[in-house]
Amino acid sequence: MTKNRDPNKESLAEIAVDPDVLAKELALEIEIDPLEQIDEEAFSTDLNISQECNEALKMLRGNKEERIQGLRIFCEFRDQRSFPLLLPLLDQPCPVERMSAVYALGRNPCPSAVQKLVSLLQTDDNAYVRRATAWSLANYDNQIVLKPLINALKNDVAAVRLWSSSSLAEIGNVSLENAQLAAEQLLISLKIDNESGVRSNCIWSLSRLYGKLNNTFQETFIDECTKIALFDKEPSVMEEAKTALDSMGMKSFYN
Repeated sequence: MTKNRDPNKESLAEIAVDPDVLAKELALEIEIDPLEQIDEEAFSTDLNISQECNEALKMLRGNKEERIQGLRIFCEFRDQRSFPLLLPLLDQPCPVERMSAVYALGRNPCPSAVQKLVSLLQTDDNAYVRRATAWSLANYDNQIVLKPLINALKNDVAAVRLWSSSSLAEIGNVSLENAQLAAEQLLISLKIDNESGVRSNCIWSLSRLYGKLNNTFQETFIDECTKIALFDKEPSVMEEAKTALDSMGMKSFYN
């Protein structure tokens, strides 16, 4: 699953949201999406991380520009001292600050942030903030995040659906019950979503959850992947289905 796919509908059903317009608006205030700077494995070895975090903590107490710079650092590094400074930034009127604070709290999971993050996913009026929240909630195994992510996958704009579909793989792996509930919506979205990136992510997530699903659902998923691998009009989705079948030892199903 490629987490750098470009997530490109109408709000909860009827209000048009243009991600390109949002991107231009946000570009006035931020040059790089903090998500693009997050790499789970590639921390810089040349930096004194402790010193970097100390400076970032000071920045979080500064003006808006300083706070955004500090947030970028905590999108990369983990430091629990950031918790009490990150949480209030979720209420900032500037969407860039809220978005960056959400990403930072994905890198630095804070148990007391989960309720607020869920609220942002459900109600924030900025699609980039909701997208960031869909990503960050993958790092929280609290039971309350499952249904909001499912609802986001069903109803939100494509960029948010993209990350909700990915995060459901993480939250689904928390328990057998979570896996089954997440998989049910992922399979529905795989069949009906009009965005190839979302459908590909649904396949990736279902592959991650496969071992926790009941036999009937496993067979249904294999059947769906086989149809996609043979007949789908989107090459990227077709290849994701083939990869999933390969991982399940079912390569012969599409050859």
